[in-house]
Amino acid sequence: MSLPFPGAERAKHMGELRRGGEHWDVYLESQPRAELGALRGRLHFVSQGRHRVTGWIFLEWQEREIHERFGEFSAVELWHFVESMPDGGVS
Repeated sequence: MSLPFPGAERAKHMGELRRGGEHWDVYLESQPRAELGALRGRLHFVSQGRHRVTGWIFLEWQEREIHERFGEFSAVELWHFVESMPDGGVS
């Protein structure tokens, strides 16, 4: 079985965005940065064969802190991310 996107093995499903006929699954990928002793994180949006991903927008000491920072985003702000990015294709 192929992963829905590169990095999926390090990602947690954080919920869904729905508006009208649009639906996106939201994933938070975290990755250790050994040289910094920290974790970085980015968001993946997946919808019916479409994939959009942010850059590495989080840098925290613990995964719990990345999840807390994610929780500070409203649904409207997440929609702004989705709408500002081109499709990257699901690998």
